[in-house]
Amino acid sequence: MRLMPVFALLVLVSTHVRAEQPPELIMGRGLMSLDRLVSFFMESNPSADEERVARLAALYIEEADFEGVNADVAFVQMCLETGFLRFGGLVTEDMNNFCGLGAVSPEQRGHCFPDERTGIRAHIQHLKAYGSCEPLEGELVDPRFHYVSPRGKSPDIMGLAGTWAADPQYGVKLADLLETLYR
Repeated sequence: MRLMPVFALLVLVSTHVRAEQPPELIMGRGLMSLDRLVSFFMESNPSADEERVARLAALYIEEADFEGVNADVAFVQMCLETGFLRFGGLVTEDMNNFCGLGAVSPEQRGHCFPDERTGIRAHIQHLKAYGSCEPLEGELVDPRFHYVSPRGKSPDIMGLAGTWAADPQYGVKLADLLETLYR
């Protein structure tokens, strides 16, 4: 019996996992490791504080896993929303708001959270409101959770266009980032 090379086996397993769980789904388990999330991020913003990026990526994996949200989707959404932590829009770095929650105008710049974990938890909870009708596992910290109606209205990232963000290309932008992450 001839054994399959390890690389070919990894490709086969990776393809099989992706076939069972489309990466665009909001709910589910992320496929990428902490190291891959960090390297993906650093490729787009090499001047970022890598230690902070690793800390945020670890929090995304942990919080997403707890609520059953796809960490890969949440992480790339954070990258899109913050310009890979460059910010520059209504939301500023000190707000710990990694997804633009409540940011609609200069008069409504968005919600502030006391720390990174709380901001990430709010992001994950808001994604769960879009992707599922299931109750939260943790204590509610997302001040906009109850505004998502109906709950579960967007099981995949394409449904976030025109709902989470006014941009009709929002889902496509997230899909492009996911594709880059998975390469």
